[in-house]
Amino acid sequence: MIELFQKLILSEDVQNILNNCKNVIAPKTREELLVLTFGNNANDTFEVKYEVDGKGSVSEATVTRCKNGAVINYPDDYMRRRDPDCLLVADELGTDKPTYDDVYKDDFAPLREATLTWLKEQEIMVIPFMAGGMEYGYEALLVAPLNAAFFGAALADLQGFINLDKIEKEFKPKAVVYLAPPFRHTHFNGKQIVIHNRLTDLHEVFSYNLYPGPSAKKGIYGVLLNIGEKEGWTTVHASTVKVITPYDNEIVIMHEGASGGGKSEMVENIHRELDGRVILGSNTVTKEKNYIELIDTCELRPVTDDMAICHPAMQNDSKKLVVKDAEAGWFLRLDHIKKYGTSPQFESIFTQPSEPLVFLNVQGVPKATCLVWEHTLDSDGKPCPNPRVILPRHLVPNIVNEPVEVDVRSFGVRTPPCTKENPSYGILGLFHILPPALAWIWRLVAPRGYNNPSITSSNIMTSEGVGSYWPFATGKMVTQANLLLEQIKNSSHTRYVLIPNQHIGAYEVGFMPQWIAREYIARRGGAKFKPEHLVEARCKLLGYCHDSLKIDGHYIRKAFLQPEVQAEVGTEGYDKGAQILVDFFKREMTKFDNENLDPLGKAIISCFLRDGTLEELNQIIPMRY
Repeated sequence: MIELFQKLILSEDVQNILNNCKNVIAPKTREELLVLTFGNNANDTFEVKYEVDGKGSVSEATVTRCKNGAVINYPDDYMRRRDPDCLLVADELGTDKPTYDDVYKDDFAPLREATLTWLKEQEIMVIPFMAGGMEYGYEALLVAPLNAAFFGAALADLQGFINLDKIEKEFKPKAVVYLAPPFRHTHFNGKQIVIHNRLTDLHEVFSYNLYPGPSAKKGIYGVLLNIGEKEGWTTVHASTVKVITPYDNEIVIMHEGASGGGKSEMVENIHRELDGRVILGSNTVTKEKNYIELIDTCELRPVTDDMAICHPAMQNDSKKLVVKDAEAGWFLRLDHIKKYGTSPQFESIFTQPSEPLVFLNVQGVPKATCLVWEHTLDSDGKPCPNPRVILPRHLVPNIVNEPVEVDVRSFGVRTPPCTKENPSYGILGLFHILPPALAWIWRLVAPRGYNNPSITSSNIMTSEGVGSYWPFATGKMVTQANLLLEQIKNSSHTRYVLIPNQHIGAYEVGFMPQWIAREYIARRGGAKFKPEHLVEARCKLLGYCHDSLKIDGHYIRKAFLQPEVQAEVGTEGYDKGAQILVDFFKREMTKFDNENLDPLGKAIISCFLRDGTLEELNQIIPMRY
């Protein structure tokens, strides 16, 4: 084997690829990796294509050199966002996920061997990295064709690039990602497929597509979840931010939710109109706009964007959940930036970064500056809803690198408009306070919600499942349910809230509810939510809401706190929407009611299914106001 890799303790299969391939390169710097992305320093454009049996040469992606980075575009609309059903499991270990054998009625071994053989016939790029971060993470490796160097650059920025020369101790990968794009055409009818094969001491991830979302990001998330299942902990699907008020109060909010649930937005500043005003909501029926005046907003210090590792070694005696970023870079969606000035702080970084960035699904002109509000057009002429940029953490202003104790865990859900004529589950108020038992239920079901831009989906309400990270997990749902419940029990001083985005009843609100909730909660600091200030939501699933709420001296209209008072909704429209929501949750909850569920979890589910009261749920796990 090449002397360069003597520091790595590799599996026999990886060694065979490196010993027999046409050429192998292990980039030692990010700069070298970006050069490889374009093939060489002279190219301003580069096409990633492969010979496919029966189809000839197939173009999978193009790379354009812009002043501010590498811009990646896919000829196929379908490849521009993550397919939520792309994960398959190929091993014999316990799983609730579809298996390769069941779906394709065949054994995975021949395809696995064909994949390894194909890699031996290529020029290969090898990138060692740490899944889960340098301090608490696990050794891992990418093995990919050299002409897909942009994929390696994306993974390196997301997961933590390691220079082989800097490795001093034993590096034995616990996970390997094999990249083999042509197989999506020869074996999967063009579909994005990522196959997890959990061996005794190695987690193999076979990525049969070049969109990094399902593999370089969520595939590694699956690796961490699998390790956590074995060791009794989990990695939550969440952004985290330390919020500092104008009066120097500090509070840490962790925001969870399905893709599109507002995780990245929680670490963004409030979006304002060009004149500085803040639109709380626009009525979809009357077109009336409701403004709120916020002069002094809080300072934000981001901690995590999407994956928060909750390793046991980090926990302390604070009775709060302690988290740290599980990633080295953030996979930021840019669909909300439709014009210059929408998000000035981030636009400045994206337009004039101190080092080149990796952009996806954004228009790129060679040697020009890529503008993040110019999204690639899909074949129907509409802007791609999933433009992305990978932002290394060290470029994020005021980033927090240390573990933090979480004061408030919020959960976000995309909600459609709701009116009495067209009732829907868009009945959530500005924000709700949840008892811990109800917070657990929301995490088990994790509604994917309305008009999700991140994935290929319809607007039918679906469940993303336990913790909202179930689409990336490879094991058993009940195991993850128990881990989440244990986490909630052990962090009794962490409070829970529920926040909608997109709509509150008839009002279009975007992500404003979570920005207003963040400002309000932070200004309260450690103050309790006093029971006398809360009322039970008309829909019990939504816990408690405010009867009145004042921020910065301004009252929020009751129509935003309790949507049933909106003339366009009324109790009739609200109750029909509530029934849609409750029925959906009851259907989903039955998946978890089995003999392996924690008895406490059984009690919570039983209480919910028989329409128990909020007080009964509070008695199962006492709520800290």
